Amino acid sequence: MGVEGNNDGTVGKALDVLDMVAAIGRPVRFTELLATSPYPKATLYRFLQVLTHQGMLSYDPDRQTYALGVRLVRLAHAAWSQSSLAPLARPHLDALSAQLGETIHLAQLDQGQVLYVDKRNAARPVEMFSQAGKVGPAYCTGVGKAMLAYLPEEALEAALLRQSFHRFTPHTLDTQSALLDELAAIRERGYGFDREEHEPGIICVAVPILTDAQRVIGALSVTSTLARTTLDALEALAPEIQTTATLIAKEARDWRFPEQQ
Repeated sequence: MGVEGNNDGTVGKALDVLDMVAAIGRPVRFTELLATSPYPKATLYRFLQVLTHQGMLSYDPDRQTYALGVRLVRLAHAAWSQSSLAPLARPHLDALSAQLGETIHLAQLDQGQVLYVDKRNAARPVEMFSQAGKVGPAYCTGVGKAMLAYLPEEALEAALLRQSFHRFTPHTLDTQSALLDELAAIRERGYGFDREEHEPGIICVAVPILTDAQRVIGALSVTSTLARTTLDALEALAPEIQTTATLIAKEARDWRFPEQQ
């Protein structure tokens, strides 16, 4: 969510500033942040000071730059252990990767977007956007659509409002109506595809990870390229991927995960 229209008060605005620093991906000067910030100069400076004092940001006085703080590493590690599927799914991903030899992705929803929480590279790795820790669009990725398809109506409506529907390739579903039709098809067959919708030449088959109550807690995909295989060949792997997703869901049965947004 962008900083415009933040209704979460001071804490929400401070976290927006933290997101601004993180999005730049390198140490950043105050003037750079001010150029894109919706906040007045004094307000932005105050938020930066508080975040720095709390260890959420670090400040380099020599270069006069702000960067993400070490405290975030501790919080991220705790979140990874307590809220991520990755630790408990690790042996299952290893087994599926060894069996199939293709790229495996494990993902969860984060504010209506895809958070890749783990990945296994193919025997012959292919360069692609997805990496553990990266956030990607939900509407044009296999794992994203597999999760959206199983959200309750209210949660789905909220997630749809967060989709940009930017057309990455000629195959991208760039309207809400087209996406809703696709989500209905996913629920019918139990798995989804990425048909070069996010990156040219990249295809995948993806399945949701569902609790006993059919609540979606993540998704699993096998990804490859059109130079190496076909969508039909990947679809034939869906039963094996679903078996792994079921095993992960069983491991997660006694765990508590954040509600999907």
